[in-house]
Parts: sequence; C-alpha cells; structure tokens
Amino acid sequence: MKIGLVGLRGCGKSTVFGALTGMAVETGYGSRGGKGNIGVVKVPDPRVDALAALFKPKRTVYAETAFTDLGCGSESGFDRTALNAMRNVDALCQVLRAFDDGSGDAPSPLREANGLAAELVLADLEIVEQRVARLAKDRSNPTELDLLERLKDALESETPIRDLDLRPDEQKLISPYAFLTQKPLLLVLNVAEDAIADPPPSDLVEEANRRGLGLVVLSAKVEMDIAQMSAEEQQEFLEALGLEESARDRFVRAAYALLDLVSMLTAGEDECRAWPIPKGSPAPRAAGKIHSDIERGFIRAEVVPWQDLVELGSEARCREAAKLRVEGKSYVIQDGDVVNFRFNV
Repeated sequence: MKIGLVGLRGCGKSTVFGALTGMAVETGYGSRGGKGNIGVVKVPDPRVDALAALFKPKRTVYAETAFTDLGCGSESGFDRTALNAMRNVDALCQVLRAFDDGSGDAPSPLREANGLAAELVLADLEIVEQRVARLAKDRSNPTELDLLERLKDALESETPIRDLDLRPDEQKLISPYAFLTQKPLLLVLNVAEDAIADPPPSDLVEEANRRGLGLVVLSAKVEMDIAQMSAEEQQEFLEALGLEESARDRFVRAAYALLDLVSMLTAGEDECRAWPIPKGSPAPRAAGKIHSDIERGFIRAEVVPWQDLVELGSEARCREAAKLRVEGKSYVIQDGDVVNFRFNV
C-alpha cells in the first residue's frame, strides 16, 4: 500500500510524515534537494503477534505501508511534477492546516480540501479531453471512446471518477491513465496540541461524508515526538492526551477502510504473515497475492479463523473441532482468515 502525502505549504505535511513513520525529518519541502521523504512502516497487527507467539516462526512479516511526501502546493495550486507524482501511489492523503501558524491567516481546512478537489478534476479532465480528441479522429477504439466521453461529462460537472459506478472491465480499461480523482483520498486535519481531542469542524465532516472520504484528526508535532519514543513511553503520553492509539495506528486503520482492504493471514513454523488483499477477493485471487503459480494451480483453500487457531493451539485440533474448513474457488476470503492453499502446477 503506497500513500502519497500532499498539502499546501505550511500545513505541517512533513511533520505528519514524521508522526506516521517515526522518522526524524527536516520540515519544509525542498530540504532534501527537491525530493520528497519516503518511509515504509509495518502495519501493527495483534493477530500476527498472537500467531507468532503460537508458532514461534523463523520470520514474522507484517503488512507494510509506504508513505511518500509528494511536496507542497501553493494557493495557486500544484505544479505538474507534483501532479504526475500523485499518479504513482495507491491513495492520496491531503494534510489540512487547522492551527494558528502565526501568519495572521486563519486556517480554512474546508477551502483547502475543496481547492485540491477542483485541481484534481481539472488535471484528469485535461488528459481525458486529449485522449477523446485523438480517438474521435481515428475511431480505433469505440468502446474506450464511449467510456472516456462519459468520464468527460462527469468531470465537467465536477464529479470525481471514484464516484462513478464503473464495471470491473471499465476500471481495468482506464487503469493505465492513473486518474487522480479515481484514487481514494484521506483527509488529515492537523490541529494544535490543545485541540487534539476536540471533534473536527462539522462542515469538514459533512463534506468528507458527502464525498466518501476518510478523515483523521491529529496534532502532527506532538505525535511526531511520540512516534520516536519507546513503546512504553508512547503509551504514557497517549493516555495523557486522552488518545487510545497512535496517529500511525489511527491512520492505517482509516486507510485500510478507505482502500477496502482486509488482511489474509498465513501461519507456520517458517513464517507468520499478514497479506493485505481487496475485500471480496475469491480464494484463487487471494492466493495470487502470495504467488501467481498458486493462483494458476489452485485446488482448494484450508481456512480457519485466527481466533480459533490461537485458542485451540494447532491446525490439527481445529480440524478435530470442525473449525478448519475446506473451501473452493468461489470462497471469499474474510478478514483474519488463516489460510493454507493447496495447488498443483
């Protein structure tokens, strides 16, 4: 899962990056010669911990999230380099300023959110119009032309592509374009320390709900400091702030929900591992996440809920208790399923 962080200059985006990754970073875009910060973090998962405690494997592998600081925009917008960089991530995270930066300009997170939304629509519309003009001349692909004309109509009415009801084959057809308004978008409201437990502004909540966006509230400077502490110190500071979990955990949970992901688990003496897969994945497609040969030669999936495996202590006991099921190609993998695939190639 690759997430790109964007925001207007002064929103605290680099500090949010530090809060999510635990990395000490220089704030201010351009501090690394014009290149954005990049960090990969392991997604905390108590289910993997429980399985590792049971099997004591040689390796324990958590799902990973890659964060990329894509740069800052100004009130006049983002440059083309930044917009093109946004096309190379799975989801976008817009950091919104909700604190006094000493400039005298009151924060306006809703205006910032709406500004980026309009800019992404225009960026996608430019690509669609160019492609429609080319296809209209040679008529080489009437199916694609018809679809792109529908997208053009939607974008001209300021409707993002993610809001359209596209069939899987249509989504596959336009996937090479990496449209920005098709990407999931998570809003991060960066607040002052004394407002970290306050509810977000109602107008921003209403807009996020209307547009189907995720919304997380954090105080980036405080949480970046917390992220660099030991686990014990982190818990103490979070409790003092009235928070149940860190910014990273809140963010990852919101990102999983926004991307519609679940975690498939595999467990054994060699390795215990979490595999993020799209919700609704049938067993063969989920097997392909591990290796394409397993998907191609899929025979069956042996499935047990992780709670049952931890409680009973072994696959053999799960089988005896009728907790282990044998599933075929039509089975849809559920969040927390521990799966052993049988295949033949």
